[in-house]
Amino acid sequence: MLRHGKRKSLRLIGAAVLAATLGAGPCGLTAQQPLPNAPQVNLPASIGQDPAPAAQMPAATPQAPSTTNPTQGNVQNPLTKPEAPAGVNGPQLTVDQAEQMALRNNPNISVARLLALAQGQVTRETRSVEMPQVAADLDAVGSHEGSRITGAGTLNSPRVLNKAAAGLSISQLITDFGRTHNLVKSAQSSARAEFENEKATELDIRLAVDQAFYQALTSQAVLRVAQQTLAQRQATGDQVSALAKSKIKSDLDMSFANVQVSQANLLLLDAENSEAAAMAALNAVLGSEQDQQYVLVDETHGNPPPAPSDPEALVQQAFQQRPDLASLNDRYQAAKQYATAERDLWFPTISAMTMGGSTPVRDDLIQSSWYFGAGASINVPVFNGFLYNARDKEAKFRASAAQEQVRNLRAIVARDVRTAVLNAETAFQRIGVTQGELDQANLALDLAQARYKIGLSSIVELTQAQLAQTQAQIDNTNALYSYQTALAEVRYQTGQ
Repeated sequence: MLRHGKRKSLRLIGAAVLAATLGAGPCGLTAQQPLPNAPQVNLPASIGQDPAPAAQMPAATPQAPSTTNPTQGNVQNPLTKPEAPAGVNGPQLTVDQAEQMALRNNPNISVARLLALAQGQVTRETRSVEMPQVAADLDAVGSHEGSRITGAGTLNSPRVLNKAAAGLSISQLITDFGRTHNLVKSAQSSARAEFENEKATELDIRLAVDQAFYQALTSQAVLRVAQQTLAQRQATGDQVSALAKSKIKSDLDMSFANVQVSQANLLLLDAENSEAAAMAALNAVLGSEQDQQYVLVDETHGNPPPAPSDPEALVQQAFQQRPDLASLNDRYQAAKQYATAERDLWFPTISAMTMGGSTPVRDDLIQSSWYFGAGASINVPVFNGFLYNARDKEAKFRASAAQEQVRNLRAIVARDVRTAVLNAETAFQRIGVTQGELDQANLALDLAQARYKIGLSSIVELTQAQLAQTQAQIDNTNALYSYQTALAEVRYQTGQ
């Protein structure tokens, strides 16, 4: 009977403690006064506040966890804090500002633009064959009287005459039956391909900026979590130490609390290192050689847009807008036009030439001081060791290879767009899951703190709740900015 009475008393005490812990909680329970037989334990008002002297410690009055703000009294949500982590100073920077800065300063953009401009000059070089070719000549010759140019293998020995002359020579291609025209078209297609490459480089830089920006934003948010976690656990450690000195808690509790403080310090060190590395990566993609620190601003304020839901429409959009696919198409057109030009090598080439000038100083054999002449030339290829045949087939093979590269890239684009959309949908779902995890972790920590205050649980339960909340904060932060990165990947894959 005695044991049965003790067990009944313990159950009554446990029910009273649980009701006091829940208070006005989600279930609608209200705080109850302690039972007359329940033991009164003198503890500080809450774990994490400065302890009162042992002689003046008030009775424990646990508060019900808040359902409207789960983080109240615990580690604050880093996604809703506008300020930078402690130790991070600098100008504010949004992702759009970062993209514009990179497009101005990143050297890869300049390289792509210069290569596009250089390829544009190749078109002018090729078209120059269709233009008149004008050359001015000035020459003077002095010779020994009666001398002639002689040598083995020559058909004649012309006489060398004294003279001083000046004149112009003009040559003009009349037609090569389309070869030069096709070469110009091929050069124009190659120039368009280079300009599309410039656009593709801009998209690459935008994606790299977005990835680096959200990685740095994640690092700064995790750094805030680490700083808040350290502050919370340090306060808890100080409180438990005071309780241990007052013989209310054991030295084991104090050791567990100190371990938690050490782990929070390690988390802070890792977070500081990750934040510095992420900022260095961001500066590199921005084209800066300086170690500039920025306070990164998330313009979504923790409310990102929903994930895209129609990958097939985005695939068709990518086929139309992807600059790398357009560049490869232009290269295929350039290869086809060049193959046509190589076939045209077998056609005749017709050109005209004229020259004229004056010979003020001349030999007596030259009667007139002026000279002028004009003529036409037709060059018909007959046989050159199958050179033109080989060049024609080589160009056709390269054009066919370029066509297959286009087909291959289209398949890759379709795959990458669908994968990016799936990743974005999964990342969006992870935000809700991690938010639920965070809410439950905050609630669990509130309950663990209340249970620990009234002596219903050990320090192990409290430390596990603290660890779970810290991990939930980090998971939620990673989920949000991973989703932002996934959306940037979708924009990149669709050519936006």
